[in-house]
Amino acid sequence: MIRTIIWYIWFFLSLIISVPFTFRVKYLIKKNRIDESEALIYKCTTTWANSLLKIASVKVNVHGVENIPKDKTVLFVGNHQGNFDIPIYITQIPEVIGFISKIEVEKIPLVRTWMNFMHCIFMDRSNLRKSGEAIIRGVKSLKAGHSLVIFPEGTRSKGGPMKDFKAGSFKLATKSKSPIIPVTMDGSYKIMEHGDGPWFKPATVNLYIHPAIETASLTKEEQDELPKKVQNIIASKLSK
Repeated sequence: MIRTIIWYIWFFLSLIISVPFTFRVKYLIKKNRIDESEALIYKCTTTWANSLLKIASVKVNVHGVENIPKDKTVLFVGNHQGNFDIPIYITQIPEVIGFISKIEVEKIPLVRTWMNFMHCIFMDRSNLRKSGEAIIRGVKSLKAGHSLVIFPEGTRSKGGPMKDFKAGSFKLATKSKSPIIPVTMDGSYKIMEHGDGPWFKPATVNLYIHPAIETASLTKEEQDELPKKVQNIIASKLSK
């Protein structure tokens, strides 16, 4: 209980502490010092995410970082087990990454600011037209050189069976011709989605980063098979 209370206090306090850095990032962007702004965004977000994991007593074992291309923009496609998935991604992927996020998160001050810095895309899943517009924005972002993460289940599995992947999510890769990197999140639901109320529990999480799947020259049939193919790869590393 104490750990959870401290975590929430630090979550909001750390956002307030980050305010001067938001001004610095905006200044660097205004001056077109993009490399410097990206470096500062990466440093601030990883430091913040690491602190949240440390307070919650989360240990992450990452496998396959070498599968991330150093010279390509990619779409990370992963299963979604819990609320801690995003800080885990931020700490383990060695670059600034954006997320396809539910529209409700956009209402949180400062969180919205940092997510915009990270080139996140907010999606209203309740509106088909707006969801399509979000996919178009995501394609443009990938083409502009910003790697993204999407959870095609659409919601957290909370440790239950992985839900079917939504085929529309994969248009981000096929339309932008970006490689897909399947990612298996194994165990993050144990931190918070364990069914014992809102309290955090210490947990060890395994993150598996699989080899990239090229999408630039897929046939129509291969594109149709892509969601199931990626889902099977991700499922192959889930604990039984």
